[in-house]
Amino acid sequence: MSDHDFYEPKDGHAGIPGLRHDPLNAIIAPRPIGWISTLAEDGTRNLAPYSFFNLFNYRPPIIGFSSMGWKDSAANITATGEFVWNLVTRDLGDAMNASAATVGPEVDEFDLATLATAPARLVKPPRVASSPVAFECRHTQTLRLTTKEGDALDQWMILGEVIGIHIAPNLIADGAYQTAAAHPILRGGGPGDYFEIGEDALFKMRRPG
Repeated sequence: MSDHDFYEPKDGHAGIPGLRHDPLNAIIAPRPIGWISTLAEDGTRNLAPYSFFNLFNYRPPIIGFSSMGWKDSAANITATGEFVWNLVTRDLGDAMNASAATVGPEVDEFDLATLATAPARLVKPPRVASSPVAFECRHTQTLRLTTKEGDALDQWMILGEVIGIHIAPNLIADGAYQTAAAHPILRGGGPGDYFEIGEDALFKMRRPG
């Protein structure tokens, strides 16, 4: 007999005593935040955070995010082929949260969150000027997710190759990028859980030879 609780997601989690909320996004956590800036074809700026985001390849670097529904970021990237990822730090948390508001495509989230922009070098969408790291990206693939039966979901994974990287010089020491020095925040579970990475969370473990 297992000492673990068990449920099948298709039936919901209510069968586990005391578990009132779906635990999935609290278990797969904390997750890096895809703070994505794009331009619409008419030049309108867009900035939106996505909690389903990560790095998927090293050389060339490929990053991606998953959009629940065909949102402005997906539409803009499909139309223009370009986007910028901006690192969310603790002092940018409130601005990131403000840019998550559900607004129409005509709304500029940079203005909504009172964020200054800085130009990218190789793509047209701007980056968040106060973010210490930004990746300029060219769109490579859009994948529509499906169920195990092959039914299409309204969930879209957008992938792009990183063609330019901006890094604040104070984040480089001893020849390496210092992850904790930027105080990045990551998404947890629940409606408002986030985690900050600090030096006290660091431990080192080498892979076996």
